[in-house]
Amino acid sequence: MGQGPVYFDNGATSWPKPEGVYGAAEQYLRTGGANPGRSAHARSLASERLLYESRERIAMFLGARKTEEIVYTLNATDSLNMAIKGVLEAGDHVVYSPFEHNSVLRPLYSLRESGMITTTMLSGKGGDVVNADEFDRAIRPDTKLLLCTHASNITGRIMPVQAIAAVAASRGVLFLLDAAQTAGAIPLNLQEIGADMAAFTGHKSLLGPPGVGMLYLREGVSIKPWREGGTGSRSDEEKQPSFMPDYLEAGTMNTPGIAGLNEGLKYINDTGVETIRNHELKLCQKLLSGLEQIPGIKIFRGSSLENYVAVVSFVMEGMDSGELGFILEEGYGILCRTGLHCAPQAHRSIGTFPGGTVRFSLGCFNTEQEVDHALQALSEIAARL
Repeated sequence: MGQGPVYFDNGATSWPKPEGVYGAAEQYLRTGGANPGRSAHARSLASERLLYESRERIAMFLGARKTEEIVYTLNATDSLNMAIKGVLEAGDHVVYSPFEHNSVLRPLYSLRESGMITTTMLSGKGGDVVNADEFDRAIRPDTKLLLCTHASNITGRIMPVQAIAAVAASRGVLFLLDAAQTAGAIPLNLQEIGADMAAFTGHKSLLGPPGVGMLYLREGVSIKPWREGGTGSRSDEEKQPSFMPDYLEAGTMNTPGIAGLNEGLKYINDTGVETIRNHELKLCQKLLSGLEQIPGIKIFRGSSLENYVAVVSFVMEGMDSGELGFILEEGYGILCRTGLHCAPQAHRSIGTFPGGTVRFSLGCFNTEQEVDHALQALSEIAARL
């Protein structure tokens, strides 16, 4: 048994978290605990101030123009469902990339199968990236929405989303960005990108706890509520409040999770996104250089570091990816993800369907020693084949 655990599954959820994240969530549960915006007593008001502080920090971090453009959700999947099912109507057409997660593919499938919408998935013949002109050519008179991930959760490829957003704007359609893999990992400014809507999760590179996501909704974009109910505002009316963010934020918030996310954002701001990215890319370069020296390893990633986030997917010739992942954990204490990564069309595009790949997704707390350990483990496994 080698050293461990070595956690290389940050693309699924980041671990460990900054100490402040653990402390804030625990402190809220022990000394706060009140429902924000529902009462006039001190603890409820303090919880409401925490929500506002965190929302303001998120808005500034992501480049939203107003704090009200940020809606708290459960996770990125919840945000994507809210956006997709909130803006689409009968007869609408959607264009999307083949690199989307099932949190996009499945909502689109259900709407398409019900006969409500039609869709066009781009071919993905350009390797691990889609280009803006592919979206442009796929737009029809009935197109309502373009949808693209910011970075593939399999290859790590960063997509040209600013150019895609510009196409959407020029053609009078909406652009929805899935930034689950990029928020906190690379510099990201919603105004520079030009997205109309964007989905985020707090538990990956934003270093927060699970159970908190965000939906960015540009002011002026019309959307139907995903859920309706108590907001603490306009309680005398049966109608859902029409002002943001209450319009889309019915129900009790995951306030302990938001308290933790607030601290995750503080950590990132103090450390610097560029500092975190440079560290992760340095580890990626070391990992890639080592993998290239191991016989039988095939890497599904381009050579330019700057076009990718810290995700490296590969297969080992003669071994099932799931079996390799099991050996890495049981024999070497290395925790990673194997299989299709909830993105089957992406695997079809890169030629790894149905077996999938082994994915190492690195984070800001990984070390060079851990990469060395993983490379040694893979070298030993390859030598036994």
